Amino acid sequence: MATRIYVPCDTTALSMGADEVARLIQYHAGARGVDIELVRNGSRGLCWLEPLVEIETTTGRIGYGPIEPDDVQALVDAGLFDGKSDHPLFLGPVADMPYLKRQQRLTFSRIGITDPLSIDDYRAHGGFGGLGKAVAMMPQAIVDDVKTSGLRGRGGAAFPTGIKWQTVHDEPWQSQKYIVCNADEGDSGTFADRLVMECDPFMLIEGMTIAGLAVGATRGYIYLRSEYPVAHRMLDEAIRRAEAAGYLGEDVRGSGRAFHLEVRLAAGAYICGEETSLLESLEGKRGLVRAKPPLPAIKGLFGQPTVVNNVLSFAAIPFILDQGGQAYADYGMGNSRGTLPIQLAGNIRQGGLIELAFGVSLKEILEDFGGGTFTGRPMKAVQVGGPLMAYMPASQWDTPMDYEAFAKLGAGIGHGGVVVFDDTADMAEQARFAMEFCTVESCGKCTPCRIGSVRGVEVIDRIRAGENRDANRVLLEDLCETMVDGSLCAMGGMTPFPVQSVMKHFPDDLTA
Repeated sequence: MATRIYVPCDTTALSMGADEVARLIQYHAGARGVDIELVRNGSRGLCWLEPLVEIETTTGRIGYGPIEPDDVQALVDAGLFDGKSDHPLFLGPVADMPYLKRQQRLTFSRIGITDPLSIDDYRAHGGFGGLGKAVAMMPQAIVDDVKTSGLRGRGGAAFPTGIKWQTVHDEPWQSQKYIVCNADEGDSGTFADRLVMECDPFMLIEGMTIAGLAVGATRGYIYLRSEYPVAHRMLDEAIRRAEAAGYLGEDVRGSGRAFHLEVRLAAGAYICGEETSLLESLEGKRGLVRAKPPLPAIKGLFGQPTVVNNVLSFAAIPFILDQGGQAYADYGMGNSRGTLPIQLAGNIRQGGLIELAFGVSLKEILEDFGGGTFTGRPMKAVQVGGPLMAYMPASQWDTPMDYEAFAKLGAGIGHGGVVVFDDTADMAEQARFAMEFCTVESCGKCTPCRIGSVRGVEVIDRIRAGENRDANRVLLEDLCETMVDGSLCAMGGMTPFPVQSVMKHFPDDLTA
C-alpha cells in the first residue's frame, strides 16, 4: 500500500520551495523503491512552519517542518517515509499541535487536510452538505438561516449578511440579479481570502451558489486580486470541475435553478475593494466610488439588485446551512457571532492564520498564538483590520475581539488582519504612511480624501521637522475630522483613524 505524503501547494509554501521539496521526495522514493502517493494539499495556516510536510500513518498524520529542499535527503535517511521521529524537524501528530487544537475551526476545518481540487475529498469532509440542504429549501428559509447565524460582513463595515441578502431577495426580479464576491484582498497583513481560494475553493463556490439560490440570482462573479495567480488557477479549475459535477450550471443539483460563476481579475487598485468602486470596475469602467443611496443591494452591478460580500462571508455560509444558523451563532459574544479568521503578520514569531470564536482577547492572540515578536523585542503597537485602522497600544490589548468593543476604542476588526510592531517602530512614520497611502490609492472623486491626504502628509512632515508644532497639531486634528465627516467613502473617512491613534497614544513619536 502506498504511503500518502502531503506537501502544500499554496502561495506561502510555494514561495518557500514546496515544489522542489515535493520533487525531491518523489525522487528519493523512486530511488529507494518506496511506493508513495504525493498529495498537494493546502496550507493549515502555520506559515512559520512552511513547507509543512505530512506523512499519513496508522496513528494519524505526522508533520515535519519547516522543510527546505536541502533537508529532504537527511529526512529520508532518518525515516521520513515511515513517520520516524529521528530528526530535529519532526513535529509529531499535526492534529495534536497546540496551535491547532486551541482553535475553533468552522470555516477553515478542511484547509491543509484535503486536496483543494478534489470534489470527492471535499464531499468526504462535509463539503456540499449545505448546498444539498439549500436546494430543498425555499429562498426565504435560506435567508432566515443566515440571519439566525448573526453572520456579519468580514470587512470594515461588518454589516449583517442576512439583512443584505433579505434586501436583494425582496427586490422585484427584473432582468437579472447578481452575486459578487469581493476577493480583491488588499489590506496589510491579510491572507485569509487567499487561503480559502487556494486551499478550499469549493467552499467559496458552494457559499456563492447558496447565496444565488437564496436571492434568486443566476449569475455570480469573483472579483479576484490580480496579484493572486495561484488562486486564479485554482478557482478556474474548481469552477470547471463543479460545473462538470452539476454543482454549477443550468440545473444546480437537480433543483431546476441555475447559477453560473466566473472569475474576473481586479484592476490592481486598493479603492476597488470598496464595493461600489468594485462594481464600476467589474462593469469595465474606472474604479470610482458611487454615491449611496441607492445601495448595491437595490441597484448594483449593471443597475440590478446585487449581493456583494467578501470571501470570508461566503465561506462561512456552507457551515451555516449544513449545521444550522443557531449552531454558528452559538459561538462568539454579543452581536459578534460565530468565528473570526485572524491573520498574524508583521513583527511576529509565529505568523499564520488562526480561527477563533469572537470574544478572545487580543493579548491572548498575540501571546498564545503569535509567540511574541520575531525580533524578541517588546511589542509597541498592534494594528488590527488593515491600513485604515487604529494603532493600538499595550493598554488596549485586553480588549475582546468584538466589533462593538473595538469601536468604543476608535479601532476596528475589519478583515481580521493583525500586524505587530516592536519598540523600535517609529509611529510617526506609520501615521505619515497612512496619509501617503491615501494619496496614492484615493480614487480622487471627493475633495476631503483627494486633497486632505496630500495636506496630511505635508502637515505631519512639518510637525516632525519641528515647524510650529502646536499649531500644526491643531491643524492635523481639524484635517482628520474633516476627512472623517466629509469623505464619500471609507477610504478618506477612515484614513485619519491611524493618524488620530498615533496622536493620542504615541505623541512622543511625533516630536522625537
